[in-house]
Amino acid sequence: MPLPLSDRTIAIPETRELDLFAQMLESRGATTLRCPLVAILDAPDAAPIEAWLHTFNNGGMDDLVLLTGEGLRRLLGFAERAGLKAAFVARLAAARKLTRGPKPARALRDIGLKSDLAAAVPTTAGVIDTLKTLDLHGRRVGVQLYGTEPNLPLMTFLQEAGATALPVAPYVYVSQVDDARVTELIQHLADGKIDVAAFTSASQITRLWEVAQSAGLLDTLQQGLARTRVAAVGPVVAEALKAKGVTVAMMPQSSFFMKPLTNEIVAALARE
Repeated sequence: MPLPLSDRTIAIPETRELDLFAQMLESRGATTLRCPLVAILDAPDAAPIEAWLHTFNNGGMDDLVLLTGEGLRRLLGFAERAGLKAAFVARLAAARKLTRGPKPARALRDIGLKSDLAAAVPTTAGVIDTLKTLDLHGRRVGVQLYGTEPNLPLMTFLQEAGATALPVAPYVYVSQVDDARVTELIQHLADGKIDVAAFTSASQITRLWEVAQSAGLLDTLQQGLARTRVAAVGPVVAEALKAKGVTVAMMPQSSFFMKPLTNEIVAALARE
């Protein structure tokens, strides 16, 4: 019997787990077009990260909102290099921790801890809805941001709730492949050569649109995605795509990782 993704071409702009994601798809018969749009690096200036860690370790925060697993792992890396890891983990155990989605919860489990609260929906709006159930007046709330995005809705909510927000941005997104390869991906989409475009982070969407705009290919990109089935790993990515006017055809229902996304792609294509 043919494999379920035989004769299907799937574009994957993933970076961190590119080989793993590609292998999952290729083992099911797909041809993959690899185009890692962004890379994730430590924030270039360690000083503000270390200052935040000292404040946190010294009891300067009552709560901690963890928006990404990547962010917690980067904080642990900064703490280890500064000789602050043991104190950081001890303070993490004592602080009230709210996680957005399964990845920061998993990062906590990796160091023997667990979240105290989980956002019902793994989005900024979901985090805010969960925080609304708490009395935050006078609380000092650490917020681990994703990338350098300031997350103004969350910052505004915390201020209006009477809390003091103490954000930290431990990593940055940078361009991965050159713009020429990104424009090639856009042209493949427009030419109908791709069956599924599988997005796994909102930063990929930002980069794709930036390159398309600078190259005068925004209309070409929109037309290409309109004729391509678009998959999103979870609600945050789906919202970013919808904000660009893109219809999301495939998304896991509950577990927002590569394997459930792969299974959802297989199931959705089988229904056609």
